[in-house]
Amino acid sequence: MDAMKKPGDHTTLVERLSSIEEVDLQDLCDATEAAIRDGNGFGWLAPPRRSVLESYWKGVILMPERELFVAWLDGRIVGSVQLLRPSRHNEAQAHIGRLTTFFIAPHARGLGLARELLRLAEEEAVEDGFQQLDLDVCATQTAAIQLYERHGFIRWGERQAYAIVDDQPVAGYFYAKVLDRRRKAKP
Repeated sequence: MDAMKKPGDHTTLVERLSSIEEVDLQDLCDATEAAIRDGNGFGWLAPPRRSVLESYWKGVILMPERELFVAWLDGRIVGSVQLLRPSRHNEAQAHIGRLTTFFIAPHARGLGLARELLRLAEEEAVEDGFQQLDLDVCATQTAAIQLYERHGFIRWGERQAYAIVDDQPVAGYFYAKVLDRRRKAKP
């Protein structure tokens, strides 16, 4: 993808990442830690050891069922989303892709990177022949919920104890979007 200029003369970019250099891995881990500390930890309540994060992201790159899309701000990775394919043994749900680990580091928000990451992942899902995208989100993530709903995701379910934070249940929502495979996804 082409780099974009944003207010404040920041250079931004979203792209699919199929390999990762060490410096970019460290940036991705930094962004992940910042998002976790801000309450958007896609399962983590506190940042794990750095070696755990490094292993996690290296594993994502190696897994053929996962496509990693990243957001860059001024040459550094600041966010991600993954497109997960169903198991090859799951013929009945082979038409459904799943989005996960969607975050933008707090210092990089407000520049349209989340919107662009979502658009790129959706375009890839259409190109891959998926008919539907699913995702889930913690009810406390209001900005993400608003983004999903603006982009045509429909809330179809809720779980009251989606997560446990500080020994208290936190609700979560489940979303789906039917994809128009006749044309590329649009924001």
